Amino acid sequence: MSGLGALASTAAGQGWKIASAVLASLLLAVGAGGGAAWWMADRAREQAVVDLRAEQKLVAELRQGIGTQNAAIAVLGEQKLAAEARGAAARAQAAADGERYGEALQQLNRVRVTTCADAMPYVNKLLEDMQ
Repeated sequence: MSGLGALASTAAGQGWKIASAVLASLLLAVGAGGGAAWWMADRAREQAVVDLRAEQKLVAELRQGIGTQNAAIAVLGEQKLAAEARGAAARAQAAADGERYGEALQQLNRVRVTTCADAMPYVNKLLEDMQ
């Protein structure tokens, strides 16, 4: 039995070496996997930062374009208001001119002339009233 006991004690003595080799291999594999995952996560983060910077630049350009468009729209709005004011003033002036023309025609409505020489004083009066 002593041969069997020696074999058992030898196997038990070598068991910790096998177990430590297995544990060291497992630790190495887990560490390598963790390191690879960390490296991949770092690369993904760096790419995300690069993409973020590009998107921020694009957003800044778009905001600048929108600001330019808003400024142009504001200028067009001011020009529209000025044009509307000019149009209202022109309509008022046209109405006043129409009234003056109507009044001048009313004064000449009963006049009857037969020659051009007889009509010229009335034409001159009409022109003076229209100015």
